[in-house]
Amino acid sequence: MHNRNQKLTMINHNAAGIDIGSREHYVCVPADRDKKNVQKFGAFTRDLKNLAVWLKGCGVTTIAMESTGVYWIPVFQILESSGFEVILVNAKQIKNVPGRKTDVKDCEWIQRVHSYGLLSGSFRPDDQTCKLRALVRQRDRLIKSGTIHINRMQKALNEMNIQLHHVISDITGVTGMSIIKAIIDGERDAQKLAEFRNNNIKSDTKTIVKALEGDYREELLFVLKQELESYEFYLNKIKECDRAIEECLKEFDKRGDAELKNKKPTKTKNAPDFDLKQSLYDTTGIELTIVPGLGELSIQTIISEVGLDMSKWKSEKHFTSWLGLSPNNKITGGKVFNTRTRKVNNKASNAFRMAALNLARGRSALAGFYRRIRGRAGAPKAITATARKLACMFYRLLKYGQDYVEQGIEAYEKKYNETMVKNLKKHAARLGFEVVKIELMSNTVS
Repeated sequence: MHNRNQKLTMINHNAAGIDIGSREHYVCVPADRDKKNVQKFGAFTRDLKNLAVWLKGCGVTTIAMESTGVYWIPVFQILESSGFEVILVNAKQIKNVPGRKTDVKDCEWIQRVHSYGLLSGSFRPDDQTCKLRALVRQRDRLIKSGTIHINRMQKALNEMNIQLHHVISDITGVTGMSIIKAIIDGERDAQKLAEFRNNNIKSDTKTIVKALEGDYREELLFVLKQELESYEFYLNKIKECDRAIEECLKEFDKRGDAELKNKKPTKTKNAPDFDLKQSLYDTTGIELTIVPGLGELSIQTIISEVGLDMSKWKSEKHFTSWLGLSPNNKITGGKVFNTRTRKVNNKASNAFRMAALNLARGRSALAGFYRRIRGRAGAPKAITATARKLACMFYRLLKYGQDYVEQGIEAYEKKYNETMVKNLKKHAARLGFEVVKIELMSNTVS
């Protein structure tokens, strides 16, 4: 029988708990380590260093802290560099603090629960990966900021009734930028502006001339000029960020020792200037770009978020669960009442989902799998299921160093049909029937 008086065994005797705030942090250590075992420290760097000294004096070896915005980052880094074992705890694990809620009670509760080993730390990559992650996220922010100015240029053109976006697909392409710069420089002749047309543009010169006959207003031209300058400013910042990313990738241990044969990069609008495909191969030692759907930028994003060490997750199932790509089975009373995937804010998960979406019209085995699931369960579930398959492949490729071999859609359909026939025979046998294959003969008309 269960002993109600049985107490929990304390696992972490030297545990401390920290409640993170924007201006001050409340820290709790075991009651026998200091007369005042709960103390308040400021958020300045000098205060955090004093915190590390006090924790060492109290004999603390492991620390748990609640994640709050970005305020935990300097605390985490300073304490980790001071030799402490620091775990970042999701606020959902410790939100039910008994009694009246205060900062003091929060840190006491974190310390108590952590001392019994009931808290699990959130994933945080190594410092080298964190550096790459910061640069990749900055690049993404710069691209989004540049997009804002593209939309404003488009709005200024529309207000002048210059229908440039109806005749070319991208106003920031070679033709579009040449026409916009010529307009800003004072050119108003639609025929001369249309001469900037590139041979790859589907619209003919006559149609482009009609689109460029607009109402050129001085105030809107001023707006167009400023937005173009702002857009070009962000383009330069993106190039600077690409150079920093290239240098950061060189700092990783080189695992690949060969030059890629097919070095032709995937043509994307926001592709970097340097050879990202070769840099990723040198970093990982595996040509991940041959996996259908995964491009250079997607792989760069995933690596910057999860790193290269797959041993952080016990198996690919743990990896896909962390990404929020596997069913979150909720069971009560012995029955599963909800299987929806968890809602996560994970850039690596989003990258896998976008890669899955890119397979919609492919000829690979993964593309065939995506279309089969989409026809049966709809596009959202097909994206999640295919993204999970991609994540499992990514995990195995990095952990075991395997090479990806594409079987093709024909091999996939053949294997799927064989599985369907096998299952059909089993089902028929349980009902006392037998499945017989019938050769269909084509009818000939004499």
